[in-house]
Amino acid sequence: MAMETTAESPVPVRTVLQAVSGWIGRLGRIWVEGQITDLNARGGTVYMTLRDPVANMSVRVVGPRAVFEAAGPAVTDGARVVVHAKPDFWINRGTFSLSVLEIRPVGVGELLARLERLKRVLASEGLFRPERKRPLPFLPGRIGLICGRDSDAEHDVLQNARRRWPAVAFRVENTAVQGSYAVGEVMEALRVLDADPEIDVIIIARGGGAMEDLLPFSDEALVRAVHAARTPVVSAIGHEQDSPLLDLVADVRASTPTDAAKKAVPDVREQLQLVRQLRDRGRRCLSGAVERELAWLRSVRSRPALADPVREIERQSEQVAALRDRARRCLSAALDRAGDELGHTRARLLALSPAATLERGYAIVQREDASVVRESASVKDGERLHVRLADGRLGVSVTGRE
Repeated sequence: MAMETTAESPVPVRTVLQAVSGWIGRLGRIWVEGQITDLNARGGTVYMTLRDPVANMSVRVVGPRAVFEAAGPAVTDGARVVVHAKPDFWINRGTFSLSVLEIRPVGVGELLARLERLKRVLASEGLFRPERKRPLPFLPGRIGLICGRDSDAEHDVLQNARRRWPAVAFRVENTAVQGSYAVGEVMEALRVLDADPEIDVIIIARGGGAMEDLLPFSDEALVRAVHAARTPVVSAIGHEQDSPLLDLVADVRASTPTDAAKKAVPDVREQLQLVRQLRDRGRRCLSGAVERELAWLRSVRSRPALADPVREIERQSEQVAALRDRARRCLSAALDRAGDELGHTRARLLALSPAATLERGYAIVQREDASVVRESASVKDGERLHVRLADGRLGVSVTGRE
């Protein structure tokens, strides 16, 4: 129920604190999971902070030393535990804490089971899909490196990268790589490097270690931050057998920090050798093409038309002259055959011509209407006729028949 207050009728501090204490007391006994930090024992009482490994939140925990001793030596700074506690609100100071009744360290088997469940959830959301992974640039201008301060991982990455490409530039962000502060510091370093426009690749590196030491790199918040980064991320956590969830979400997974340097930076010697090979290959291709063109040019120049152009003109001239003479012979023969045929036709015409018959002494008798007299019986006495001779015509009259 909400507390009714106004500026004219306020309530005293004790009333507010008593109400808060009552609300908290209704929570009862609860089980809480978190990571131990600031563990401190004073006499028979142990004080510690229970930190949420995902969010930047924590709560003060107080309990008898016997409860912590019963939990065993695994309860140390950085350990993940499950606490059975009763929420307490100290009215006199207005502070909240948990009074621990029982504490249990989270075992390796349980951690692995939780990681497997988290892995399935993130995989179902598509964070590990191969198609979303981005390729690394061939030669990054500047590489961001997240690692522990003065760690072997930092030395391995820097030395191997500079050995492969001496001019490579780095921006190193040193963070905690295990413990309760690792996730927050790594995420902050990732945010800073991802916001830097000069950074082309980000490498998150750490040497090998126990599974509990590598838990920060399987943290859900860190995995989602890497998934949301705009810059390609290389995961180089632990050794070959170590595989935190960061390896699955990163764009490239390197088995070791040394392997990360090899994947992020090309080897200058290999590239120079490749350049030499490509240059030799280009030279061979160009020389072969030039040689083929020269051979074709020599073949063209050796053709008769180019080797002795005057001879080709003479040959063509002889061919033209031969064709001209052949045409003349053919035309003359055709004219002779036509003249002979014309003479024969003329002779036949002359032989068949009536004029030739008249020249042999024959005559043609015609009536006045130019019709030819063929029978003597068809002629009447006194009829006027015309007689056609070879050299002219005569007019006659019929006086009798014989």
